[in-house]
Amino acid sequence: MKKTDKPVIVEENFTVSINELWGAITEVNRMKQWFFENIESFEPTVGFKTKFIVQNEDRIFPHLWEVTEVIPKERICYNWKYEGYKGDSFVTFEIFKSEQGSKLILTHKVTESFTADIEEFKRESCIGGWNWFIKNQLKNYLDT
Repeated sequence: MKKTDKPVIVEENFTVSINELWGAITEVNRMKQWFFENIESFEPTVGFKTKFIVQNEDRIFPHLWEVTEVIPKERICYNWKYEGYKGDSFVTFEIFKSEQGSKLILTHKVTESFTADIEEFKRESCIGGWNWFIKNQLKNYLDT
């Protein structure tokens, strides 16, 4: 993912209330069900920081998140980077009322290019990952 790339945007409608969707993306025990099961802690509070490890084959990715913006039940944004790797970005979850119940728009914007030779940091991997998390994992979690 490069700084010059357009942001990755994923949109999905859900048949749950805004309150239910907000809880799924901000309550750590619920986030573990569809997002990353090894998130140790998370709080929807500006300045909150967390770190957790994700391993893919022989590569280890220490995720570093810092919450930078919170408008309860509307929007949460956090800085997203990886300890020991070049690159920096922001992930924003925005919630809207929809005919079905609620709508989520996720935007992942790169502010400093990530290491180019790592498969997980390629744009296609980011697009595929966010589509899987939002349209598959979160959708299935909220629909059950």
